[in-house]
Parts: sequence; structure tokens; C-alpha cells
Amino acid sequence: MKAILLREFKSFFGSITGYLVIGFFLLLNGLFLFVLDGPYNILQSGYNDLTPFFKLVPWILLFLIPAVTMKSFSDEKKQGTIELLFTKPISMRNIVLGKFFGAFCLIVIALIPTLLYIFILNPYGNPANNMDLGSTIGAYIGLLFLVGSYASIGIFTSTLSDNQIVAFIIAIVLCYVAYFGFDEITSLLKIQNSFVEKIGMNYHFKSISRGVVDTRDLVYFVSVIVFFISATVFNLKTMKK
Repeated sequence: MKAILLREFKSFFGSITGYLVIGFFLLLNGLFLFVLDGPYNILQSGYNDLTPFFKLVPWILLFLIPAVTMKSFSDEKKQGTIELLFTKPISMRNIVLGKFFGAFCLIVIALIPTLLYIFILNPYGNPANNMDLGSTIGAYIGLLFLVGSYASIGIFTSTLSDNQIVAFIIAIVLCYVAYFGFDEITSLLKIQNSFVEKIGMNYHFKSISRGVVDTRDLVYFVSVIVFFISATVFNLKTMKK
């Protein structure tokens, strides 16, 4: 797994890809949170917290993570190098985990500079330093699990086609349905606190973001990640045959 992970990092940072991903992510956040007028502008919200950021970032990651993962296996299939990958003395699970953690770590690196928002905003509260750090830390923990879930979906869809654009689009659709889709269904049915709503990622992400890390929310995200990684391994084993 370590060899695959290092290979992914060399792929990301040996070219402009990794730097573009990080730069694009930080640029979009900066524009929406501090420059452009709208519901995500922290300066216009009147509150000294990062709630707008945590409402915005699932939307940005919805497109960014599929863009990172779309070539994980689809490019290997297109270039014909996937057969060479299968011949390496590495288990299929470790190959998938190497690809998964490569994408996951890249997005985490992109998230690290956003911690500066806490130090920038906290002194300007009324009174100063009144930011709810408990809920902020909880939201960041939830964000890590959300990144893992999106990345596992993106890795899975990259095994479905040798066309990166197709893998990208399928990943966006699946991530959207998993995060927002069940809320939309609940809204259409006009049912509050329904079982359908609890299937979606948004429900569990908001739950963690309150600052209380419930084991049910953690089990949910881990289950999503394990499911899609297992599905990826299954697809690759089927392909190998």
C-alpha cells in the first residue's frame, strides 16, 4: 500500500495537478467566504464562526474530489498499465487503499490552510475570542469523514470506465445523491426527522458539526467508506479475471 500511496503522491506533486487542486480549493473558498456577496460570506453573516465555510465546502468538494480521483483506475485502464499493476506483489485491497489514501491525503493537505480562518476570525468576535471551538473542531472531524466518503466513491467510479470524464460525472452524481439527495426526498415528502433523511451524509455531517461526536455518525461514514472500497476491490478482481 505504501508504494502505491507514494506513487500517487509523486503523480500529484510531480506535476502541476496537486498544486492546482490546492490552489483552486483555497481560491474558491476565499472568494465565496470573504469577497463575493452571498449566503456564504462570513463578513456579511454577522457571526464570528465558520458555519458558512462548512456549508460551502461540501459543494466545492463535490466537484473537486471526483476531479482528483477520476483517473485513479480509468487512466490505468486506458493506458493499459492496469495489467502491470495487477502483476505487482501487492494485494488488490492494498492497491485500492493506496489510491484512496493518496486522494484523501491530497485533500487533507488542501484543508490544512483553512485552519488559519480560526486564527483570523477569533480575535474579532464580540467579545473577542468567543468562537465556539468545540463545534468548529467537530465540523473539521466531520469534514475528514466526508472527504473519505467522497474519495471512496470517486475511486469506485474510476473503475467503471476508462473514460475519465465519464468517471468524473458518475462520481459527482453519486456524491450529490449521497449527500443532498435524501434531504431532497425528505423535503418532497414533507417528512421531518425521517429514516430517509438519516441515510444521507448531510444529516450525519451536521450532527458531528454540532461539536458532539456521536459513534453512530462515525459508524455511518466508516460504513460508506468500507462499502465503496470493497466494491472497488470487487470490480478490480472481476476485471482481472
